Amino acid sequence: METPHTAAATPKMRGPVSQVLHPIRGRLLIAALLAGVGAMLTLVPLAGIAHVAGLVLGDNAITAHEVWRAVGVGVASLCAGMLLISTGELLAHLADNRITHHLRLAIVQRLSRVPLGWFTSRGSGEVKQAMQDDINTLHSLTAHFYTTVGRAVGAIVFSLVYLFVMDWRMAIVSILPFPGFFLFFTRALKASESNMQAFVEGMRRIDNAVVEFVNGIPVVKSFGAVGKAHGSYREAVDAFARAFVGFTRPLVGSMANANAMIAPVAVLGGVLAFGTLFVALGWIAALDVLPFALVTPGLCGPLLLLHYITHDLNNAVGAARRVQALLDTPVLEQPAPGMQQMPRGSEIGFEHVGYCYESAGRGLADINLVLKPGTTTAVVGCSGAGKSTLARLLLRFFDPTQGRITLGGVDLRQIETATLYRHIGFVLQEVRLIHASVHDNIALGRPTATRQQIEDAARTANIHARIVALPRGYDSVVGEDAQFSGGELQRVSIARAVLLDPPVLVLDEATAAADAESEVAIQDALSRFAGGRTLLVIAHRLDTVMHADQIIVLDNGTIHEQGSHGELLARKGLYARLWAQGDYSFSAELAVPSC
Repeated sequence: METPHTAAATPKMRGPVSQVLHPIRGRLLIAALLAGVGAMLTLVPLAGIAHVAGLVLGDNAITAHEVWRAVGVGVASLCAGMLLISTGELLAHLADNRITHHLRLAIVQRLSRVPLGWFTSRGSGEVKQAMQDDINTLHSLTAHFYTTVGRAVGAIVFSLVYLFVMDWRMAIVSILPFPGFFLFFTRALKASESNMQAFVEGMRRIDNAVVEFVNGIPVVKSFGAVGKAHGSYREAVDAFARAFVGFTRPLVGSMANANAMIAPVAVLGGVLAFGTLFVALGWIAALDVLPFALVTPGLCGPLLLLHYITHDLNNAVGAARRVQALLDTPVLEQPAPGMQQMPRGSEIGFEHVGYCYESAGRGLADINLVLKPGTTTAVVGCSGAGKSTLARLLLRFFDPTQGRITLGGVDLRQIETATLYRHIGFVLQEVRLIHASVHDNIALGRPTATRQQIEDAARTANIHARIVALPRGYDSVVGEDAQFSGGELQRVSIARAVLLDPPVLVLDEATAAADAESEVAIQDALSRFAGGRTLLVIAHRLDTVMHADQIIVLDNGTIHEQGSHGELLARKGLYARLWAQGDYSFSAELAVPSC
């Protein structure tokens, strides 16, 4: 028999929820079946009591053997039922553990292949909610919902069959309160579902506000804006409070009415009232009312369980949708097996390359550029002109929306990722180290490197002396006993690139976060490492790239000027004007092309 709860939940189960639970669906159905059969068996003692009472109070003579047999069957059924219910619960929790492990691995694997732009267009709180909170929320769906529904359906089926066998007229009047319960229960489900999106959005805003508040504490304290710092968090909490009230108010009212209708006392009172009437009319004997008085209130418990899981179920369904959306996130195109191509040389080509961001509208348009092997190409331009976008397209953090980029004559989309990053190394302005030893951080791209190779790379990057001064040297863990400044982080990143020894190197404002002393060390490390490699250098300051083989001046996302330092000065264009003014930093903000 299908309850309104299962009927309401079924349409939801046919989409993302069904996809998320697919690996464990069979286990959950078995768990529900065990719980349902167990619930049936736990009701056998009630029928046994009614049977013994009928024997004792009846006119026929009885023997102790008959009584003890009825008691034995009841106790055995109760024990078997409890065992089956416990087995079902255990199986459901094991399935929950399996799907949690599976989903977390699947999400990590998926996110490792999505474009970097996917992360920059989302708050860290949103990603954290999907990866951590939503998977935890699925626990109520996988570990409890199926077994609860199984127990409810089992109890209902057993009770209805037993009661109708005893007397169909008394069975009908005994279950009259339950349709009313289903009516209010369905209304509560619809009311809560209509407000669920606002409830979830409120939780997401709180997550983002907490992350932003924690990350911004140093700035807030520096400028004494403590009151403002709490503003966004307070607004998020207030919005969530309003959403919570809107979510719970109709749910609480409807469920209060539903629970009142099937309170055991109310159900028992109805059974006794109709039983008395039927006895008075001579339709049944007084002793025949006893089974209904014992079994019918037993229906209340399983149905009341549905109330307690309703809120958790709605949350879990929303969480499953978000998890599945994360698993469906588009990934960067990869060459088909057997179709991978190897680059022939290290020449880089940009052929009519264009890129548009989904939300910000910033991008590049019609970029045509060649980086000859062993040469240095500097890219300069105003903030927002597309310098970092150009570098990240070459690193294939995302793919161009028009045109193509080639390495050794091969489209980057036809090169396997591992092969690509053996040919192209990078040092970006934002360095991130993982929570692991310094040794493992340097060897991240080449985990098979020896200790001597790692130390040689650190020496080349001018960071070896700083590492050996740590409490445990290269075994020190980043974030615990290894704390690095911005310039030191850059040198660790350089050591990581040195270890890979790629023929192409991308430097995106590698000294942006460094002080004067660290900048000298970084420049020295890069000059030693970059020799003979194809370099793409992103820089703010013109004086740091004046010796480049070619300088690309980006303006409005297109190549405005191109040439050597001397050639650009001779043209007396934008580059020459900024050089003459001594404005080496390109501090002005310019518009970017519309997409």
